[in-house]
Amino acid sequence: MTVTRRPLIAGNWKMNGLRADGLALAGALAERMRSAGDAGFDMLVCPPFTLLAEIGLAIDGSGIALGAQDCHEEQQGAHTGDVSAAMLANAGCRYAIVGHSERRSAHADTDAVVKNKASAAHKHGLVAIVCVGETEDERDTGATLSVVTRQLAGSIPDGASASNTVIAYEPVWAIGTGRTPRTDDVAEVHALVRDRVAVKLGLGKGRGEGEAQARATRILYGGSVNPSNAAELLALDDVNGALVGGASLSGDDFWSIAERSL
Repeated sequence: MTVTRRPLIAGNWKMNGLRADGLALAGALAERMRSAGDAGFDMLVCPPFTLLAEIGLAIDGSGIALGAQDCHEEQQGAHTGDVSAAMLANAGCRYAIVGHSERRSAHADTDAVVKNKASAAHKHGLVAIVCVGETEDERDTGATLSVVTRQLAGSIPDGASASNTVIAYEPVWAIGTGRTPRTDDVAEVHALVRDRVAVKLGLGKGRGEGEAQARATRILYGGSVNPSNAAELLALDDVNGALVGGASLSGDDFWSIAERSL
C-alpha cells in the first residue's frame, strides 16, 4: 500500500540568531512561501526561545509553522531557565523538538525524560519531533540499530500517533560535521524506525492499527543536510523530510533543500 506523506522541512536554528538577523531570515522565507502558493512541502522554523514571538508574527499567514527546540516535562513550577509546552503553545508554536542529541548529551536527557517531554507537548496540542540517533562509537561497534530501537521504545509516549508525532533520525556523528551516512545506511535505519513505530503505536490497539499509523508517520533525516546531498537523501522511500541545522540559517540553502524534497 502506497502512502503519500507530505515532506516536512524543519529548521533548527539552535543557539543562533539575534533579532535583526532572525527577522530577516524569517521574513525572506515567508515571502518565498507566500509566492509559492502550495509549495508541496511543509516548512517549520525553530528559532531560539527569545525570538519565538517575533518570528511567529513574521511568518504569520505564510504557511510556515513555528516550533521550539525543547520543552520541559512540567506545565509550570520552580524550573529556572526552562520553558513549558503550555508556554510554547501560548506563544504560537505548533511543534517542539525533544530528545535532540545535544540535549541528550549536554543536558542528560534520558529516554524517560524525552518521553515525558513528548507527552507534555501532546497534552498542549504540539507535535513532538522525537529525535534518535547513535554516536560514532556506537556505529563503529555495530550498535546503531539496537541503540535506535532502544531510544524509540523509551522515548515515544503512550498516545502518540502520526498526527502528533514526527520521528527524526540524526546520527550524532553527522551533526554539524559535514559527514553523512551512506544512503543505504540511512534507508536501513529509517525502515527500522517505521517498523518499530508500528510496534509502539500498535500497543493496545493491534499490529494493524500500528502499521497504519506508522505508514502515515513522517520520519525525517538530520545531520549535515545541505543543498548538495538533500535530493539523494530525500528521495529515499522512508525519508519524509529533513531536520536541518546549519543550512537552515541561510534562506537560500534552506529553501533549496525544501525544493529537493519534491
